[in-house]
Amino acid sequence: MPPGRPSLRHGEWPAMTTTVLIVDDHGGFRARARRLLEAEGYEVVGEAADGAAGVAAARRLAPDLVLLDLQLPDTTGFAVAAELCGAPDAPAVVLTSTRDAAEFGALAQGNGARGFVAKAELSGAALDALLE
Repeated sequence: MPPGRPSLRHGEWPAMTTTVLIVDDHGGFRARARRLLEAEGYEVVGEAADGAAGVAAARRLAPDLVLLDLQLPDTTGFAVAAELCGAPDAPAVVLTSTRDAAEFGALAQGNGARGFVAKAELSGAALDALLE
């Protein structure tokens, strides 16, 4: 991680801006999430439209947080979360979907993600609650 960069990897709340990578196959949602998060003080450092591009971007950009859609064209968000969270110095991962978390049952557990936020409920406060 670059010097001076905050880390959410060990439960520390950063004094600096939290960097975010948005991984979602819907460009409209990525744009809306970017505007919302930047308005709430997050720095969106990248976007990806599928799982493979998301993993590559996470490795290249080293964001503090990955906002990850569960339904991607090439894989599931669960698989991407497991891959990202299993890496050394892994980013915090928050899963998102238009569907309710309860619909995913046991799949929503055990992949290393910090939690789930429905797309309709996305906000800085919702992310902050999962990152504390």
